[in-house]
Amino acid sequence: MMFDMFFPDRYVASAYVIDYEKLYEQGFRGLIFDIDNTLVPHGAPADERAVKLFSRLKGIGYRCCLLSNNQEPRVKMFNEKIRVDYVYNVHKPSTKNYKKAMEIMGTDTDSTLFVGDQLFTDVWGAKRAGISNILVKPIHPKEEIQIVFKRYLERVVLHFYLKRKKG
Repeated sequence: MMFDMFFPDRYVASAYVIDYEKLYEQGFRGLIFDIDNTLVPHGAPADERAVKLFSRLKGIGYRCCLLSNNQEPRVKMFNEKIRVDYVYNVHKPSTKNYKKAMEIMGTDTDSTLFVGDQLFTDVWGAKRAGISNILVKPIHPKEEIQIVFKRYLERVVLHFYLKRKKG
């Protein structure tokens, strides 16, 4: 089907409900995260929930990297409390910086998982880079106008994805 390239490997309610311990047992060692609307509302600093999540992930043994289309001041501000590696201004869905994130973490496509909230940037970029991925529902409905337009198209793709999952 024409939408297959945009289908996530998994689709869950939130980055905070993923069973990271089970994924570690399955061999994943590096986690790449989008920030805005994946971990916090757009433009927000790391909240207590995000700080606890990254503390837990480090305790499990993961290497983590933030991958954002935002400029460095935004990414650096979010990262102040969680203190993980990051790459900014990445131009997702370009694969170049997904690969850079894996280099930074010392992982490869088999041991890396990407978590994000957008199909046409996050998921498609991860798929093109050969990385397993999990799509999460956006945390907050307030988004930049260009993202709002993409969400309409995402609904169409998700309709076919969910229809295939049922069938």
